[in-house]
Parts: sequence; structure tokens; C-alpha cells
Amino acid sequence: MRIYLYLLAGLISALVGWNLAQLILTDWGVLRGMPEIVLYPCIAISLAVGLVANEICISSPIRPKMIWRVMKKTLPIAAVLGLLMGLAIGGLVQIIYLPEIPGSSRAVRVVGWFLIGLTVGLVEALTWQMRSLEAGDRRRYRQHALTSVLAAIAASVVAALLFEWLRLPLGGTLEGNWRRLEDPIGYSILGLLLGLALSITSSPSYMVALRAGAGFEYLRKVMGQGSPRETARIQRLKLPILKFISEKKEVDEIEEGLSIQLPTFGMIRIGSSEKNSNIYLPGLPPHLADIELRAREAFLDPNPKYYDMIAVNGKYLTGRQETPLKHNCVLTFNTLDGSSTDESPNHRKFYRFIFYNRFLDPQS
Repeated sequence: MRIYLYLLAGLISALVGWNLAQLILTDWGVLRGMPEIVLYPCIAISLAVGLVANEICISSPIRPKMIWRVMKKTLPIAAVLGLLMGLAIGGLVQIIYLPEIPGSSRAVRVVGWFLIGLTVGLVEALTWQMRSLEAGDRRRYRQHALTSVLAAIAASVVAALLFEWLRLPLGGTLEGNWRRLEDPIGYSILGLLLGLALSITSSPSYMVALRAGAGFEYLRKVMGQGSPRETARIQRLKLPILKFISEKKEVDEIEEGLSIQLPTFGMIRIGSSEKNSNIYLPGLPPHLADIELRAREAFLDPNPKYYDMIAVNGKYLTGRQETPLKHNCVLTFNTLDGSSTDESPNHRKFYRFIFYNRFLDPQS
């Protein structure tokens, strides 16, 4: 379904851009003598805005307010960049088409579509850092940007070559009909392949993470004179072994809503030992459980003494065996008796995480 939505978005965006150019050139009569200066900006703007908007909607399909908030920030940038790059491409192509400059129209078209692909890839890469928490990792951002640009360029060049290959037999058989259809068919191919390329480069990353849920509130209260001014139950993680998926730097305090990125391989210890715990949670046993990370697999390995304090998806463990973790698993770690909150002294405190192994929601 995801690939189909990208293909549809690319197709519709390309056709909208082409029809907008025809409206300006034919109905309004603007710059009829220099059609490339109109056509390329319209195609570039439409593809850039349409494919970026499609990515935003697919990332958070049931959160319209957030979609609108992100679109307000990113789509104007996509439109401006598409316009500037499109004008530059159209001007360059128009110059190459001058009678004084020898050249093949096929080669010019390949170059023009190559530059359109470059534009779409750059726009997607630049706006991605405004709509994805993954972009807080500079290495990950550079990797994504390079992949998006190269994939968009490759898709546009393949589209141009495929279109030129189709023109040879069809141009002679369809004659006048083909001449009327070749531009929308060609840009449809371009939009489809660009949509396919971006559906691959923007696919969910394999990123193992724990998102902090309930139980990570702070308890800070001003006490009377002669007492500490505040008390706090603060949960921490060990840097640099673990880090948050955010733009915060050198922050180790766990708060509700933050996602902790886990390594691809290794063992993560959870407990109340400040010295030995990678994820330090006051009120738990010194060593409650480990999360063992293998090649694209993760397992929860409980301490045999305390396995009954752990629940996976609401069901408490009934044995000491390790439990495989799947995407969207909910992990609940109960504290020891007596670790209740001041607000609810009869209610046992717990910590809750959601386990992810694919980074689906860029701004979650």
C-alpha cells in the first residue's frame, strides 16, 4: 500500500505540474516563445511539494493537526526551492536549444530530467531534517540525504532514457496523436519512478528503540526549612552507550515521550544499580532484566529472581525464559514493594516502555 501511495503521488504531481504549465502557456499566453522556462518550474514545484506532502501524510496518517503543522513549515520551502531550481533548469535548457548551440534534443531532455531529479532529491533531503527526529543524528541525516539525492537522480535518468526508447517506435506509428500525448506520458513516467525511488529511500529505518511511557514523571516538592529543598525520582541512561533520538545533546534524564536508541548488537541492563545499569530506574531491583540485541532481533532476559515483576503487552511473565520482543511491544517494570508515589501510597509504581524496531513516525 505504501509504495502504491508514492507511485500515485508521483503520477498526480507530475500531471498537475504539466497541466499547470499548459494553462500558463496556452490559456494565458505567457512566455510561449520560451516554454521551458514555464514547464520546468511547474514540474519541479509540483513534484517537490507533492512528494514531500505525501511523505508527511504517510508518516502520521491519523494526526491531522501535526500534519498541518509540519506542512506549514516544509511545503513553502519545497515550493521556493522547486521554483528557483526549475527556473535555473528551464533557463539552461532554453539556452541549449538556441540555434547557435549544436546539440540533440534527446540529450537536452535527459539533462533536464536529471536536474529535476536532483531538485526533488535535494528538497526531500533538506525538508527531512525539519520533520524527522532521526535527522538529529548527523550521521543518519547525511546518509539519508545522500541516498535520497542519488536515488532521485537515478530515477529521473532512467525515466528519461525509458521515455526516449518509447518515442522511437511510437513516434512513427501514432504520429499526431503521439505528439499530443508524449509530454504527459513522459512526465507521468518521471513522476512514477521518482515516487518509487522515494518510497524506498524513505522507508522505515531499522532502529531499535525504547520509548518512555507512564512512570517517568518527576517528583519534586519544596520541603520545610532544614530539609532538602526538593526530592526527585530521576531516571537516567548511561551515555554514550545509549542516547535519545532527539536533538538534545548530552542529556541523560529519561522523560515521558522520549525515545532511547539502542545499539544494534549487545546487552542493555535495566535496574536500580547506578554503577551497573545502562538504564537506571530507581525503585527496581539492582538488576531486573537485560535486553539482548542480536542481528535484527531483540530478547528480554529477566533476572530469575524478579521475572514476575515484568509484563509484556499487559501479561506478566510466568517463567525465567527469555522473551522475543516485537515492534510495538509494551514493557512494564513494576517497582519493589514500598516504592509507591506520594500521591497514591497504595498504588504500586511502575515504569512503562514501548519497544520499536522500525522508526515509523518521524515526529512521534
